[in-house]
Amino acid sequence: MTRRFQTLDVFTETALAGNPLAVVLDAEGLDDARMQAIAAEFNLSETVFVFEPRSAINSARVRIFTPKRELPFAGHPTVGAAALIAHRNAGDLLAAQDLRIVLEEPIGYVVCVARRRKGQALAAYFELPKLPERFHVDPPSAVEIAAGLGLEPADIGFDGHKPSLYSAGAPFLFVPVRSLDAIGRAAPGVMPWATKEGPATFLYTRDTEREGSAYHARVFAGAWGVGEDPATGSAAAAFAGVVQDFDRPRDGEHMLIIEQGFEMGRPSLIALGLVIEAGALAAATIGGSVVLIANGSLDL
Repeated sequence: MTRRFQTLDVFTETALAGNPLAVVLDAEGLDDARMQAIAAEFNLSETVFVFEPRSAINSARVRIFTPKRELPFAGHPTVGAAALIAHRNAGDLLAAQDLRIVLEEPIGYVVCVARRRKGQALAAYFELPKLPERFHVDPPSAVEIAAGLGLEPADIGFDGHKPSLYSAGAPFLFVPVRSLDAIGRAAPGVMPWATKEGPATFLYTRDTEREGSAYHARVFAGAWGVGEDPATGSAAAAFAGVVQDFDRPRDGEHMLIIEQGFEMGRPSLIALGLVIEAGALAAATIGGSVVLIANGSLDL
């Protein structure tokens, strides 16, 4: 059977930057093992498989696989799939107005908005289907984290930020790093916490490469089949909880740009929107631009 696919670069307005994504558009009939094998064949951070929605009012049902495991939710596949579905199904309408796309993911219904403003790149954003949860267990110590990342314990922490564990659908260990120099020196070694079902590791610092960015980040997820990820929307979604708990933003709406992938030569910009009400995180969004790269077919 011939199955169409498209590759995209997500969280960038420039081709061959951002986070690459493969989207298999004709996934009906594929079983779990076959999808996992196809994701391993693409060998990108994630591959999305698109199915007919279970509910006719929704746009599509999608499943997301890294080269080693399925994820119940992930950010750059959600942004990329929503933008691509809008572009393919209603390209002319998309040029005139924003379109609402609802994706059925294992985590639940994910409400997205796709847009293509005149003179601007294709883009999409989504509302977090689940607000971040903090794991109330002790994270690894600064000494253990530093040893696993090739850093010094003094490199860990800044402005009251300490290592913490959060999830908004996928688990992450969040590691504050004191400087851009230190985060650039990080290299994953033996990290006992980084199991296939355990947390990936999100390093962040306030020092940034780009004016206007709020944080600079790196993500290591070797146990998931992703040595280093150029842009991680699910981590940015969980990071909303970090920002809320450690920075205590005032009530209102906030937009933060997280830069990632610079050390890999794949600069990515993730827009994290926060809504704070009565001192609590009430809602959050993840968004970014998308560039269409290539299309083809799988003879499977």
